[in-house]
Amino acid sequence: MAGHSKWANIQHRKGRQDAARSKLFSKLAKEITVAAKMGDPDPEKNPRLRLAVKEAKSQSVPKDVIERAIKKSQGGDAEDYEEIRYEGYASGGVAVIVEAMTDNRNRTASTVRSTFSKNGGNLGETGSVGFMFERKGQIMYNAEAGDADTVMMAAIEAGAEDCESTEDGHVIICADTDLNEVSTAMEAELGEAESTKLIWQPQTTTEVDLEGLQKVMKLVEALEDDDDVQTVTTNFEAPDEVMEAYAAE
Repeated sequence: MAGHSKWANIQHRKGRQDAARSKLFSKLAKEITVAAKMGDPDPEKNPRLRLAVKEAKSQSVPKDVIERAIKKSQGGDAEDYEEIRYEGYASGGVAVIVEAMTDNRNRTASTVRSTFSKNGGNLGETGSVGFMFERKGQIMYNAEAGDADTVMMAAIEAGAEDCESTEDGHVIICADTDLNEVSTAMEAELGEAESTKLIWQPQTTTEVDLEGLQKVMKLVEALEDDDDVQTVTTNFEAPDEVMEAYAAE
């Protein structure tokens, strides 16, 4: 995993500490509404909805917010959201994938393009960086879930592709189509995960120093502040000391 598990844990921990909870809840609720509207409103019959609910619960989204988001999908006043993926480069040539859900494509495209430009990046055409990433499922457990061998065995038995453990926790990677099945099997062994979601895993990376990482994260944070943006993924690579220095800021 090219060292990304440590960053995943740092990013996850910082996100839980620093993110505006209402904005995070809103994005998770939007995913639940879209998933429920596209399929069955019963999570047990709709794998995408089940994953959305599972991720929302791991982020402490209240039960009533989750139920309201599902109910909203069945109403006649539910917004028609369009899923769009944007691709581009941050400062230093770091590749960036932005996933958005919007009811106004022109508004979102304009905002995303402007955000890239204002933060030293460039928005490219669809496919301009996507070839550098692969769609995967990611399951994260904190360190208390078990030691590295215990979690590794659970991951192997569940059908995961990779498992990397650090003092911060465990990151399990599986095929995107297997995420529902693998996460369910791991929950039976280890309990509820800290996070269960689909990700874009970098296949090639771009190394950055602390200054470069600060510039990349300035763009990432500006993009994530947009209500239409659901996820932002980059392919940067940095030494442990750089990631630790950033995490300590």
